[in-house]
Amino acid sequence: MPLTILSHGQLSSLLLSLTRDEITSLQQNLADALRDYSTGSQEQGCAASYQPRRTAITRQNGCTTLFMPASTGQTIGMKMISLQDGDKAGCATDSGFEIPEGENVTLLDGDSLPFGLLNAHELTPFRTALASTMLFNKRQRVRTVVVFGAGKQAYWHIRLALTLRGPDIHKVYIINRSFERAAELLKDIYAAENSSWRGDVKFSAVSSDFVEYPRLLNHAIHKADAIFCCTPSIEPLFPAELLTSREGRQKGRLVSAIGSYKSHMTELHPDILRDEVTVHSSHRHFHKHTKRSGVVVVDSLDGALKEAGEIIQAGVKPSQVVELGELLMVRKESQAGDDDEDAKSLREWVQRGNVIFKSVGLGLMDLVTGGDLVRLARERNVGTTVEDF
Repeated sequence: MPLTILSHGQLSSLLLSLTRDEITSLQQNLADALRDYSTGSQEQGCAASYQPRRTAITRQNGCTTLFMPASTGQTIGMKMISLQDGDKAGCATDSGFEIPEGENVTLLDGDSLPFGLLNAHELTPFRTALASTMLFNKRQRVRTVVVFGAGKQAYWHIRLALTLRGPDIHKVYIINRSFERAAELLKDIYAAENSSWRGDVKFSAVSSDFVEYPRLLNHAIHKADAIFCCTPSIEPLFPAELLTSREGRQKGRLVSAIGSYKSHMTELHPDILRDEVTVHSSHRHFHKHTKRSGVVVVDSLDGALKEAGEIIQAGVKPSQVVELGELLMVRKESQAGDDDEDAKSLREWVQRGNVIFKSVGLGLMDLVTGGDLVRLARERNVGTTVEDF
């Protein structure tokens, strides 16, 4: 069994070379896996009941290693992430943040033979953006996009959004504490080799250090059709009333929060989520909520209830949460000809309504997308392959 090894540089090069059609194919494969995760039976390998639990080991030096196993039925994998406590690492982050020291994904086939080993530093933000833009693809209006953060997550959300919906996007706001980091991201985006996906979109970088920051923030959120929150923040990135006030409710937005991953962390003010889930009845069958939501969309119900600070702090109940995979299943069924009022209402909500998506990540996402990338790497002779491992 050959083993393909992709270093950070090799995987980055592969990802940057992907065409729109290849990205769309990767996204569809991930969507199929998430649908099986939420709705599949135990016999289907991607089903939630088939996924092992993640575990963590914290050593005395403050370094935590996360182990995220996953299975598709045909393949199994393990993602390992080493996190160093920000206080002990002496890094320039907010107190208590943890920064990744190393990430890798090991992939095995159905006979438990390894076929891939990937440095996951770039894979993690890429597969997260693949999931976030699934709903973004369905939106009717995406003229103005607001992105909080200036790291890899922000970069891949911007790149995929423009690659998939570039002609529809007119303006992108990048909002970050450090203007220097936002400027570095813009410099990267404006590099000559990125002109094919950057197009004629106008960009603005906004820092919280600006004197007129409150006014600029208010303007950006008011104009936003989609908001991507890509920071490990421990406090809300913007006031709740910007979305919950009468003025804020005048338009539907897609709000995707993927940066926070612990109960004390939150990018969205809890009042935003409380306002969303208390609009209508909390009946579990989520198609009843589609006229203006009444639910928060998550990648994993179990993970969100345990790890998503926004969900926990807002007191959102399991009956007020729907998994992205379940939403994809209902959309697929409605496209198959079930054009009743519920299906029409669902389409209207997904396309024009107020949609909040909260992601904490799944090992399954790394396994599915990582496996696809290994196959692409072999086709292009990228990486190091050990023929008889």
